[in-house]
Amino acid sequence: MSDPASLPPSGPTPDTPSAIDPGLFDAVARARGGAGAVAVLGRGQVGKRMLLAVAVRRGLAGGGFEGDFLRLSELRREDPERWLSTMLHPYLDEGLARALAEVAQGGRPDLGWFGELVRGGPAALSGPLVLSSRCDGLVLRLRLDDRGPFRAVHGHPPAGAQTPDEVQHWQRLLDGAWEVLVRRHPWHARAVAACLTTLVPLRPGPGGTSVSSAARRAYGAVALSPPGDPVLLALTLVHEFLHVQLGALLDLVPLHGPPTPARYDAPWRPDPRPLDALLQGTYAHLGVCDFWHTELAAAEPDPRAEQEHTTWYGHTRTAVDTLLRSGELLPPGRRFAERMRHALRQPRQP
Repeated sequence: MSDPASLPPSGPTPDTPSAIDPGLFDAVARARGGAGAVAVLGRGQVGKRMLLAVAVRRGLAGGGFEGDFLRLSELRREDPERWLSTMLHPYLDEGLARALAEVAQGGRPDLGWFGELVRGGPAALSGPLVLSSRCDGLVLRLRLDDRGPFRAVHGHPPAGAQTPDEVQHWQRLLDGAWEVLVRRHPWHARAVAACLTTLVPLRPGPGGTSVSSAARRAYGAVALSPPGDPVLLALTLVHEFLHVQLGALLDLVPLHGPPTPARYDAPWRPDPRPLDALLQGTYAHLGVCDFWHTELAAAEPDPRAEQEHTTWYGHTRTAVDTLLRSGELLPPGRRFAERMRHALRQPRQP
């Protein structure tokens, strides 16, 4: 990955997005936005969710949503920290978007889940299980959401309620993964700790293969089946966090035009992909390249590191070039892809 000092100037240019500081935008494109970028993007998510809630309230005009909406407003004054955790519950976005779509069709959506969230906080909606890991003073806390609504948005069957043994297994994996991230990938660790709040257990894929996912309307959540070892969990957290981060950026800065019929080869998949999916995959795999490059420099390198880095570096370079040739990127999108390409060309010394 590239060192910030080696990059060209990042001052205002015609391709600079107006919704975010140019330097921060460039750092996000290099997967180096850190906690500062998470704070900016998180504020964008809160604003988006407030707009959705206001739209649902207006659409229902005197319906059962009014009381819970007013409770949410009161919570902002009385307990700002709890209000923020409520607003950033990963599935508030998905739930409100579905409700608004139903209202637009003349329906009366069931918003009981919203009342549960406002009155009882995230635990009331997603369950009481929390995983917590500490390493060198940095803490990662993830709610283990094994019962809340909207978990199916991740595209894989969610697992059922977790047994005590399963919770302990997750905790052991997370402890090992967090040590890997904090001690070998601190720039990613700080961003992950600032952004991610929720882990949704999934059922393994066919043949017991590990699966993972980040959903476009689930900021702060990652979903996965238990990986084989802590290093793979550390890698998965980085990979899925970058999906989450790019989704939040796209809510503030359009990087490409409307969907088109065009499809593009993605080196890691057998099926051609639309541009938005290729952009998401390329960006997440920039983090994969970075992860394995850093693992190569560990005191005892993971035996998978060299082959994994070689494979994903090649795939990601090819995909970035495809994005830049597509003709579908808007000026900020071209800037974003060029920063990704620069990061790949200038390996950072761990």
